[in-house]
Formats: sequence, structure tokens, C-alpha cells
Amino acid sequence: MAGHRVYRELPHIGRTCMQRAVIVLPTYNEAENVAVLLPRIFARQEEIPSHELHVLVVDDSSPDGTADVVRAMMADNPNIHLISGRKKGLGEAYKRGFRHALDTLDPDLILEMDADLQHDPAMLPVFIDLARHGFSLVIGSRFALGGSTPNFSLRRRAISLLGNWMLRFMGGLPPIRDCTSGFRCIKADLIRKCDLSFLSTKGYSFQSSLLFELIRNQARVIEVPIVFPDRISGKSKLSFADQSEFLLNIFKIRFRKSEEFLTFSAVGASGVVVNLGIYTLLTRSVGAPLEIASPVAIELSIIWNFLLNNVLTFRKRASEASFRTRFIRFHVVAGIAGVVNYAILLLLARGLGLWDIGSNLVGIGFGVLVNYFLNSRWTWRESCIPSCGDRAGQLPPQSS
Repeated sequence: MAGHRVYRELPHIGRTCMQRAVIVLPTYNEAENVAVLLPRIFARQEEIPSHELHVLVVDDSSPDGTADVVRAMMADNPNIHLISGRKKGLGEAYKRGFRHALDTLDPDLILEMDADLQHDPAMLPVFIDLARHGFSLVIGSRFALGGSTPNFSLRRRAISLLGNWMLRFMGGLPPIRDCTSGFRCIKADLIRKCDLSFLSTKGYSFQSSLLFELIRNQARVIEVPIVFPDRISGKSKLSFADQSEFLLNIFKIRFRKSEEFLTFSAVGASGVVVNLGIYTLLTRSVGAPLEIASPVAIELSIIWNFLLNNVLTFRKRASEASFRTRFIRFHVVAGIAGVVNYAILLLLARGLGLWDIGSNLVGIGFGVLVNYFLNSRWTWRESCIPSCGDRAGQLPPQSS
């Protein structure tokens, strides 16, 4: 991922020809909301001298007449566009909208925005100003310093924070605070680089898949704190299927990082050989009991895995930590994984009376998983991405 900067107020630079910023607006049963939202969006045009605003409504054949409301507004505003299709989910709507915008509207910027009035159009000038000055991905962040979700219940906030933590920790995304935000400004050229066919998620997990794909293509990212209120009209469309897809998508994102994951797996496999070889030698040739042989084998495999991961798996990661600090962190993490390994071995071999070699192999498998997730997110952690609200004197969140 390319570099990240903290936002400062930047001077406006006049352009002789306005470029286009296309807001892709998926809708399903949002007739009341779009009638309010679209005028609010175009009311911000005067604050955006560099870009001409266009809105592309992607309606999934809403039965409440959303498309009819949009068509009536199109008669008075040529910058409003509409495409319709069958209801296939938020992700499919966005992909359809992206392709249509890129093919027919020649945008410089593409923005994502919800139609339910939870995203404040007052932030559009800020997003576009940042995009003009080098940021290819601007994220409206509920969880960056200065952002807020004032009407979230404790349960809803906990679920949102947990989901973002899982994407960073298990999915391997950089430390972006709001990985699932649906309020973004993206350079069109960056979207053109993306493999939209990889974004197979149809529901709300599309946002995390898209974020990963944008970062994979070297997005220069900044988060802007936003206030995220409750819906004024209509109902949330987040379903159980969306939540299940979100969990599955985390693993899809992780496996997409193939080079690092495969290298780590190869190192882990060599560590298994070291662990089992030493364990077998100690128990069969030396006669050591498994209570001694297993910890020794685990310790030596920890050192082996650290050395190989440091020079192979994570060699491309810039780390401020010294070799000694990384070794200590790796040892702590591997120690935790070792405890998991050892506990499972004892449970299966001593508690259930199963074959000790097979039991140790099962314990090693669980230990490797713990080892990978903790080390990729802590020992060789990538630098944290600051946001607009991280320092004093920066732009506060706005509300309408």
C-alpha cells in the first residue's frame, strides 16, 4: 500500500475544465430518502469548483417506486442518471454501477454513498479536496478519532468494532479503523486497476473485499472522521446471510494474500518437521517422557520458525521494531501457540488415550494457526494508518 498522510487544509487550485465526480448510489425501497438526498448532494456543487457532480442511482427494481422518483428528478437535472436491475445484493449493485460509470460517464472520481441519509453530503467537498491532492482512497470513518456513532446501541457498536478487528487481525488488512465504511471517494483510475471479478461477495461484505482490492493496487489512503446517525426513513437491509457472508469473506481476503500466506505455510511445514523430528528423537531414542520432549521440541521449532519468517515471509514489511524486539514478540506469540499445542496434546494423548504422535500433530496444527494470526498482526505489524482527526487543528466531523 502506498503512503498515508494526515489531512491539512489545502489551497484550492482552479481548473480550466471541470472533471466529473460520480456518486454511485445503490437503492432498494428508498423513495422517500432519495427525494431528500439528491437535492442535498447537488447543493454542495458550489463548494466543489474542481469537479462536476453526477449521481448514478443503481436501483434494484424497488417496489416502492424509487426509480419513478429518480426519473422525475432526472427531467430537471441532467446530472442524475439511473440504471435498474434485479435485486442481487449491495455488492452486485456497486459493481454494476462502477462499470456503467466507467464506461459511459468518464469520471475522475467515483464515490460510494448510502441512500438512507446516514452519510452527510456536507463531507463531499472534503473528500474531493483530499482526492485532488494525492489521496486515491478517502474513507469516511465512524471509528477514527473524531468520528462517532451516536445512536448505536452497545451491542451494535461492539459488533461493528469486532467485525473491523476481525478484518484487520484475521483478514490481514492494514490497521484502517473503519474497514466496512460505505462512504468513500476513490480515484477512477484506481478502480480500473482492480479485479472486480474477485469481488464475488454480493452483500455488505463487498465493502471489505473492495477495500482489500484497492489496497492491493497501492491505494494512498486517508480516513476522515464522520458522524453516522440512525436511519430517518426505511429499514436496515442487513440480513443473517450478509453476516454469514462477512465471516466467510474474511478468509477469502486472507487467502488472497497468497505469497505471504504460502511462504508462512511452507515455513510452518518445516517447523512441523523440526518439531516432530525432535520429539520423536527424544521419546524414542533418548527415552524422554512426552511431558519433557514436547516442550523441548516446541522451543526449538519456535527458534527455527522465527529465523525463516524473518528472512522470508515478512521480509517486505517495513518494521520499526529491532531484530531483538521481533524475536521477543515472536517468542511470546509462539509461546502462546506452544501452550495451545501442549494443552491439546495432553488432552488427546493423556485425557482421551489417543496416539501421541497423531495428538501432537493436531496440537501443532492449532498452534500454527494461532502463531500466524498473532505474528502477522503484532510481531511484524504494518505501520498504523493515521486519520484526519489524529492531531490537533484538523478538520472536525461535520453534520447536516
